[in-house]
Amino acid sequence: MKNLQRLPAAVFMSRTKLSWLDLVSILCIIAFAILVGSAARHTLAPLSAADATTIHLDPSWLPSYALRTVLRMFAALFFSLLFTFTYAVWAAKNPRVGMILVPVLDILQSVPILGFLTFTVVFFMGLFPGQVLGAELAAIFTIFTSQAWNMAFSMYQSLKTVPSDLEEVAKTFQLTPWQKFWKLEAPFATPSLVWNTMMSMSGGWFMIVYSETISVGQTSFALPGIGSYVGAAIDQRNIMAVIYAIIAMFIVIISYDQLLFRPLVTWSSRFRMETVQENPQKDPWVSLILRRTPFLHWLFGKIGDGLSFLGSLPLGKKASPSLLDDKRKNTKYDILWYGLLLVFSLLALEEVVRFCYYNISIFEVFLAIKLGFYTLLRVIAMIALASLIWVPAGVYIGLNPAWAQKAQVIAQIFSAFPANLFFPIFVLFIVHFHLNSNIWLTPLMILGTQWYILFNVVGGAASFPTDLKEVTKSFHIQGWLWWRQVILPAIFPSYITGALTASGGAWNAAIAAEVASWGSITLSASGLGAYIAHATTAGDTTKVGLGMVVMSSYVLIFNRAVWRPLYNYASRRLSIS
Repeated sequence: MKNLQRLPAAVFMSRTKLSWLDLVSILCIIAFAILVGSAARHTLAPLSAADATTIHLDPSWLPSYALRTVLRMFAALFFSLLFTFTYAVWAAKNPRVGMILVPVLDILQSVPILGFLTFTVVFFMGLFPGQVLGAELAAIFTIFTSQAWNMAFSMYQSLKTVPSDLEEVAKTFQLTPWQKFWKLEAPFATPSLVWNTMMSMSGGWFMIVYSETISVGQTSFALPGIGSYVGAAIDQRNIMAVIYAIIAMFIVIISYDQLLFRPLVTWSSRFRMETVQENPQKDPWVSLILRRTPFLHWLFGKIGDGLSFLGSLPLGKKASPSLLDDKRKNTKYDILWYGLLLVFSLLALEEVVRFCYYNISIFEVFLAIKLGFYTLLRVIAMIALASLIWVPAGVYIGLNPAWAQKAQVIAQIFSAFPANLFFPIFVLFIVHFHLNSNIWLTPLMILGTQWYILFNVVGGAASFPTDLKEVTKSFHIQGWLWWRQVILPAIFPSYITGALTASGGAWNAAIAAEVASWGSITLSASGLGAYIAHATTAGDTTKVGLGMVVMSSYVLIFNRAVWRPLYNYASRRLSIS
């Protein structure tokens, strides 16, 4: 009590009474809870209700539509995080299970996202027939498929690359598996996971139009949201409504970037494993407000204390000291495990062959393979074109520190912006000038994914060692010699990462890019994306499945034959240590 009396009056009052920031924060929390409850209430309405599926193009409806869309995005993000902390951790912790889970995850990542619609819509609508909840779950799952795989791979790679010296420290302190995960492995994976979560949100925005306006066979519905608003605007050829949607989307993206992801990025930077201290990042304005708000500071402190307590629980057994006995047990289990895998694989292969024999003609298979080759050519052409444009621009920006940080933020915003909002402009352009849709629809594949190339090149150029810059200046290395011998080898590992990501995004975007519409005008290009899109609209699950298998095969083969060797070469020969 004596210590409290010695405090200045202003400090004493701030610790015993709520400030105006506390009152504002409490009101914001209550208002947000009311908005979430109001939006959730609509999910219990019948799907045939007029207010559940009618889309109004009056811009006054956009705030409520934006709220519904953001709630779906973050619901999908919640399930993606849950999937990441279960599936990816299990795959990394259990080598036997990882032999199955990692290839399955690689295949799921290569499967076109829109291909899931044909199967998931029927499933979720069957769980809640005639209710909006079934349609909501189908939309959330579609967004989930655009977020989860990237985040899971990030967690898996982080857990497999924990430094060995930190592993030894964990053993020295005799941490249980539960304690080791929350005190070492999860913090080590946090910076990469936060960044990939931001990128996954970007991928989710691309799917908004297709997740909120679903048409599969005889099943069609439109859920209130920005995506369905854009879909209705395109159907009615209302260009002003599209512009309103673009403005609303920019506001939403910038808002959650500033309110959530900027503080998360700053917070996650404390977990980076670095030997050289970087320039400290300035705290974002949201973090400063949270620190100056006693109620929120106390609330988040209590939540953090609770999570720390849970992470410190001594759950699980410590490592067995008898390594010889463990190896003998592992050998016996491995033989049994491989035998079960072989039997399961043979049974699955038999079922696949039987299904294909009775349901798919050989002509249809060769048609899908040929259309897939057309799409492959488009992907290669667009990656090459984007590289010619963004590699020089990324190098210039990355070598100028003042530009690098601003460019990363801009690239993130543009990568989050769904490029399919610009599709109607391309359709009008192609129709007006009577252009070949097989050629001029191709750029739509790379509109939303080209930013990955720019961002990674900027990051690679920004990390170019200062001493090497001075060496090149001293020897007067410039022009084409500087590009060929200095900067291109230096940024090549980063470029390959960006090109690999952009390539996967281009394949997924092919389903939307090869079939674009504006009102009653629909343009289609010959390719596997259009094949899957038409089969999805017709509700032909056999052709959808065939198209998904063929596209996944192309992606996997191209990754194994081109991207993986280039990535290994870059990591082995061109990385700067």
